[in-house]
Amino acid sequence: MKKKIKTSAPGKLMLFGEHSVVFGHPCIVTAVDRRLSITIEENGEELFILDAPDLGLRAYSKNIKDLGNKNLPKEVSFIETCYKLFLEQYPQKKTIHVYSKNEFKSSYGLGSSSASTVAFAKALSEFYDVPMNKDQLFDLCYKTVLEVQGVASGFDIAAAIWGGTLYYITPHGKLAKRKTVEPIKLKNLPFLVGYTGIKADTATLIRMVQSMHSEDKRTINHVFNDITLLVEQAKKTLKQQDWPHLGLLMDENQLLLRKLQVSSIELENLISASKNAGAFGAKLSGAGGGDCMLALADKDNEKSIAREIKKAGGKIIEVEMNAEGVRREQ
Repeated sequence: MKKKIKTSAPGKLMLFGEHSVVFGHPCIVTAVDRRLSITIEENGEELFILDAPDLGLRAYSKNIKDLGNKNLPKEVSFIETCYKLFLEQYPQKKTIHVYSKNEFKSSYGLGSSSASTVAFAKALSEFYDVPMNKDQLFDLCYKTVLEVQGVASGFDIAAAIWGGTLYYITPHGKLAKRKTVEPIKLKNLPFLVGYTGIKADTATLIRMVQSMHSEDKRTINHVFNDITLLVEQAKKTLKQQDWPHLGLLMDENQLLLRKLQVSSIELENLISASKNAGAFGAKLSGAGGGDCMLALADKDNEKSIAREIKKAGGKIIEVEMNAEGVRREQ
């Protein structure tokens, strides 16, 4: 029988610290229970083969020596680049057929690219019997995303690897060993997730903020420092489960994200609707420009907040937070 390995990794939602995290400031991110799975089996050919039907991709193949060439299709760029980097570090003779299955739409902004990269890296480690701890998985995946996108903070990779809810600081600019990944132990995260219906371009939004920073470092650094103060407060408040206070911190974080010009009319409509329905706080989650927002709700008004988000044009994404990180399934 051909050797077969299956792994899975979770998506993520950013709670606090968007954009400032790219510049070496802390953030808080949580893993969600929508997972992406990768199955690897030996193919007995001189080809790398990938099937990702969720992305409309079937029997994509590439000669091993041609892996990672420029202008890769977006659907395969993370997995193919990860494989190239893995083989450069750990040369192998067996070639593989890869199957990808996604439990969440890539358009939701829940980190499907990072989840696929992490699940694939874990599968490679298991398939080729190359033991890799979490830090080594992170380094490979972080390098992959940097090569594909040119920019990366790594918080979504960390969430996919470690799972749970994390206080995270990026290596900031280099593939360094000096990242911070600190688990925050929580019993409950009473957030509603509203999807705008618009797919955001994360890399473009990151570069836009980088451009603003280049043009006016003093002003943007002041915004980043204010966000950092909120992240540090939120870390304590989450542990205390003080939801009214956490809601205020969310509202303040959203004000600062507006200063970075990364919100959108659609996000603001869902945020306003949830606040008017009694949410403790609400903010965008992720790069902005679309994708998802978060509303902090208690049991009494959760349904009414969800109803108002839908009335405002949003879709409620049913997810559980604080989910398990990457794992081998079989």
